[in-house]
Amino acid sequence: MAEITQRDGSWSYEDGRIRIVPGAKAHPVRQVLGEVAVPLAAVAGITFERDRKGGRLRLRLRDGACPVVRAADGRLPEGADPYRLVVESGREDLAEYFVAEVRQALLLEQIPEGPVERFLLPGPALPVSGGGGDGTAAFDGREVRLTWNWKGKETKTSAGPTSLALADLTGVTWVPPQGLENGHLRFLTRSDSGKTVAPEHDPHALDLWGLSKKEHTAVLVAAAVLVALAARGEPERTPGVLDKAAEAPPELPLPPTPAPQAAPADDPDALLRRLRELGELHRDGVLTDEEFSLAKQAVLRRL
Repeated sequence: MAEITQRDGSWSYEDGRIRIVPGAKAHPVRQVLGEVAVPLAAVAGITFERDRKGGRLRLRLRDGACPVVRAADGRLPEGADPYRLVVESGREDLAEYFVAEVRQALLLEQIPEGPVERFLLPGPALPVSGGGGDGTAAFDGREVRLTWNWKGKETKTSAGPTSLALADLTGVTWVPPQGLENGHLRFLTRSDSGKTVAPEHDPHALDLWGLSKKEHTAVLVAAAVLVALAARGEPERTPGVLDKAAEAPPELPLPPTPAPQAAPADDPDALLRRLRELGELHRDGVLTDEEFSLAKQAVLRRL
């Protein structure tokens, strides 16, 4: 058995599984996801990157093995990555020993590095909830429920919470806030063909502002829905709640990957509109003086 325990969390390897436990002060995404047991068959590689303060362990999974990685599509912040561990100074040798043990096991088991056709990890335990911005999303394996807060537009709040049955869903996309651009968690249904409604007005979407780390937990709801959609797509398989604690989760076919979205250009008119929006959020008490000042300075620099 190989094991390394740090303030950022702990990793251990035994009997063909790497168990990852987040530290008490880890990013909210890692806290909500909780303990993860990664089967060796899902691992493409492992590295230790040294720096002046110690370094970082990184576990690289085979493409398509993890629904959280699939939902994030490379857009998770560094600290939210569940397959990264900050190693403190003086523990570098232990980290390198851990890497050597896992690499040896990969070699002995002859695990390929290529992509997989089915999820090899079960994803977040259900029920799972997350989000922020103008509301919260929750998924229990049967339906998605979107609950709005006082910041939501009237086009959403006037009708109350939105419930979407799994049977009506065809997909889900998660885009995190980036710089001055809002992100979103959007659920696609059979009646959404050609829909162009902005997330702030779409009752099937959360509008994510990036004012809190907790907003990134929306990616876990997206991952859980991907798992359920994959299960629904298998022949003669009845959809149900997938338990993260299961020792041998069923392999699930992957849903199609959403098309990547291009980053918007720094259009002066768009930046001026953003300044006005920030001013309104500040007047409404959504942004503190400090948050408003920082966001305003960032817009002015881009102008």
